[in-house]
Amino acid sequence: MEKIRLQDAAQAAKLNFRVGDTVHVHVVIKEGDKERTQVFTGTVISRRHGGGGGTFTVRRISHGVGVERVFPMNSPHVAKVEVESRSDVRRAKLYFLRRRAGRQSKLAASTTVGQ
Repeated sequence: MEKIRLQDAAQAAKLNFRVGDTVHVHVVIKEGDKERTQVFTGTVISRRHGGGGGTFTVRRISHGVGVERVFPMNSPHVAKVEVESRSDVRRAKLYFLRRRAGRQSKLAASTTVGQ
């Protein structure tokens, strides 16, 4: 029972982000018998199913092309998620960013302090 609580606390700390945040997702990549960590940086545009089986979607622009990746919440391949910056959003899903380009796709910085 104690092991489960420690694991839940570690997972809660790893997934302490919201929609609209710019995050660095550290993904463990297996190549043959070696492992390495690759960082995927982008804006969280959605979170689904807040429980154990949930996912979150991160979007970024790479060489002028929009790239989205869906990560499972409690996957062992997601080493950690670091929040780079927070943004004020008024939607639960930011799918409208898919139709925006350039400066229009930028989100307003958060005005709340300490959250």
